[in-house]
Amino acid sequence: MSERRALVVGALGRMGERVRAILAEEKLLRLGAALEAPGHPGLGRTLEKGVRVGDDARAALAGCDVAIVFAVPEATLSFLRQAAEAGVPCAVGTTGFSPPQRAEIEGLAARIPIVLAANFSVAVNVLFHLVRETSRLLGAGYDGEIVELHHGAKIDAPSGTALRLGTAIAEGREETAEKHLILTRKGETGARPAGAIGIQALRGGDNPGEHTVMFVGRGERLELIHRAATRDHFARGAVRAAAWLLGREPGFYDMEQVLGLSGGGDLRPGGS
Repeated sequence: MSERRALVVGALGRMGERVRAILAEEKLLRLGAALEAPGHPGLGRTLEKGVRVGDDARAALAGCDVAIVFAVPEATLSFLRQAAEAGVPCAVGTTGFSPPQRAEIEGLAARIPIVLAANFSVAVNVLFHLVRETSRLLGAGYDGEIVELHHGAKIDAPSGTALRLGTAIAEGREETAEKHLILTRKGETGARPAGAIGIQALRGGDNPGEHTVMFVGRGERLELIHRAATRDHFARGAVRAAAWLLGREPGFYDMEQVLGLSGGGDLRPGGS
């Protein structure tokens, strides 16, 4: 298959820079266009392959086969509307969407294939799978608690990954996460509610992300932990998801499907 062109949205951000670096190593995809917000000081800068950073989404979409998006929720949703009009698939790593925003994205996925991932790391998505299975096997006798740590500049809390881990605990119990998540504890909280799933968010330094999932029983505790040292594995997973989307039917996909953990993908690097 000939090399295909990828549009990177948020190309000069922390994740955008790493995605571009991974694209430079890819055989299937290359950087085709780069977008930043209007007024960004980097607009007009020339990047790899002679690509200039712009703010015209329609023009960028017209020359690309797939898009990789790391931006704030409002900008991401605006871009996805235009991508749906242009028929360009999207791999989206933005977090912090409100329920109505997520519902609109699911609606747009009826027109184009979209992978929306709380975390593109292959290891983290294996963690989602393991947490779901651990919750199922241990049952209600073990209390689920999650602690996450991210850099001080992160704007949303808890992280999308922590929320997805909470959902995985609930799924393992065949329950709905919304009924059981506890995101704050303060004052006289009373006894722990049955089935509660607690999430605590820590912020500081330049940490790319750590997540600890605890299953706390009587007299023992099982912990599953992922620690990120760089952002490269997030970027590598995003590029892998973008390549997987090429030729895919419209639909709302997640990274576990890309990896074959819930059907439709292949766990091997480069697999479809």
